[in-house]
Amino acid sequence: MKHPPTPARFQDTAEARRRFGDQLDRLAPFLLRVDPVADAVVDAFASMPSGQGFRQLEAALARGIDAVPDAPAELRALFAAVDHVPLWVDWEAVNRGGTAFLRTGMLGGILLAMQALILGYASPGGNKPLVFSGRLREQAPRRLGETSRFVHAVSLAGGMRRSGEGFAITVKVRVMHAQVRRLIRASGRWKTELWGEPINQHDMVATALLFSVAVLDGFDKLGYHIPPAQKEDLVHLWRYVAHVIGVEPELIPGSYAEARRLAEMIFLTQGAPDNDSRLLVSALLSHGINSGWTERQRRRAEQLVAVFCSVSRSVLGEGLADQLGVPRQSSLLTVPLLRAIAAASSRAHALPSLQDFALDLGDRYWQRSVAIALGGRPADFAPPEGFVGRRT
Repeated sequence: MKHPPTPARFQDTAEARRRFGDQLDRLAPFLLRVDPVADAVVDAFASMPSGQGFRQLEAALARGIDAVPDAPAELRALFAAVDHVPLWVDWEAVNRGGTAFLRTGMLGGILLAMQALILGYASPGGNKPLVFSGRLREQAPRRLGETSRFVHAVSLAGGMRRSGEGFAITVKVRVMHAQVRRLIRASGRWKTELWGEPINQHDMVATALLFSVAVLDGFDKLGYHIPPAQKEDLVHLWRYVAHVIGVEPELIPGSYAEARRLAEMIFLTQGAPDNDSRLLVSALLSHGINSGWTERQRRRAEQLVAVFCSVSRSVLGEGLADQLGVPRQSSLLTVPLLRAIAAASSRAHALPSLQDFALDLGDRYWQRSVAIALGGRPADFAPPEGFVGRRT
């Protein structure tokens, strides 16, 4: 049986082949695999009046699929998949992983934006669904706000239980991904031979790794110590998120070591950042300055961006930061000071008497950050009905 050619974005380099051998041959096909269950749902929704399908989805999330008597078979199949909790899920580990992350508060928020999101933009193939909208600068703050709300919700205790908000958002994001795939394919401009399928299995698991392994790597580099057991817990949380969002079981790593190896394999084979990578990074860094209402607010935003750029260059490394166009900053004290704060915080958070206090502070930070980023607008994670494409 003849297999489709590997998309050109997959860089099978000598270094990657030396380190990972024939695992590369087993990873590459996932660039051409998507999520047929969710794709069937948005196809069914397309035959309904506008908004009806999403209302059914929300009703099924709130009350169960049996409470939606007119639900199409495709939606019932989706809920048969997401309502099943695999045997390996350990709810205590899921909660511990989220709690460990939330305790980091602002540091976790900085790493989410300045490392995880930017590393996602660095992929010259994985970033293409984002740039197809044609509104990079306008959507940067919105994407940051929605991503922050998603990460916060899945990290809360009970957030990934069936009645939890994190679970509901994860399912909505899965359906939203399917609708974006549908719109991209309908545009007639997607180049599968270059990029693979839009929002494919490879890129879906890469996102889960960004929010777990990549963020953990950032904590290590900044001196915030997370014990090995808590690293396993955070990976376990995102293992379950990946399951609910539609990643195939074969691709989901079961431990921190497996997750780290897969992340390194993906990074080594994705190629160098392209101009779209730099446009996305620029939009992320400049949105606070551009949206400042007063000169004072803009100056404060510029100062914060300088701090964030220093942190980003520290965790990404100078070479990758240069490729992504992250500006160099003149301050020599920002990162050493943050490292000192991070190290002191991790020691304090290890004290049982301070853990609940740190968790409460972290939760308040995330609530406030999400509210600011969304600017008072709701984030319902509804599938888009269309977008303005750009030539790629």
